[in-house]
Amino acid sequence: MPRPRCCRRVAGEPVCRIFKPVAVPLSSLEEIVLSLDELEAIRLADLEGLYHEQAAAKMNVSRQTFGRILDAARAKVARVLVKGHALRIEGGEIEVSATRVFRCEQCEHTWDLPYGVGRPAECPACKSRSFRRCHGQQGQEEGMEECPRK
Repeated sequence: MPRPRCCRRVAGEPVCRIFKPVAVPLSSLEEIVLSLDELEAIRLADLEGLYHEQAAAKMNVSRQTFGRILDAARAKVARVLVKGHALRIEGGEIEVSATRVFRCEQCEHTWDLPYGVGRPAECPACKSRSFRRCHGQQGQEEGMEECPRK
């Protein structure tokens, strides 16, 4: 009997839930479902450029599990792009991590910290004290600008 699946940690909800080819009605397309943990794996590995060990730690899974999630996600995205299917993002056993995103105004480095650890004293990349909090992926809060991840 396989082990029960543990919750995978994701940074937030996606901005868009469906992607499809232009000028083709969704009702006439085959849909491929990408789970939220698969989207998070693509974000961490391909957008953030993290090594599998670092990304696995952020998702609270083993490196091997992260690799399997990423392989499945990339295969689905490839099938969508090559065959012209629609991509629906939903589901998965996930927990949304409670983190804050900061951006340095000097070097434009972005980083996140969990709630409850206090405000950082300086940018971890350049040691500047000129940084601000921004919303990251979780939806814009009052007075916070979107922070592009680098």
